[in-house]
Amino acid sequence: MAAEKDPKFTTGEVAKLAWLTARMAKRGIASQTVYQGDLERKFTRIVDGAREREQRAAADADKRRR
Repeated sequence: MAAEKDPKFTTGEVAKLAWLTARMAKRGIASQTVYQGDLERKFTRIVDGAREREQRAAADADKRRR
């Protein structure tokens, strides 16, 4: 599967991703066997949301050009 380009994140998205990364690191320090799937899903959801936002913005810009 080809790697998808990372979208440009808003300031809020960057803050949320940093917070989730810190929480995952804290759990990882506690134990290597701690479940982190819930945080990984939240992280992925934010990245996917940013990609969708960029696609919508690109489509809107394309419509305005026509």
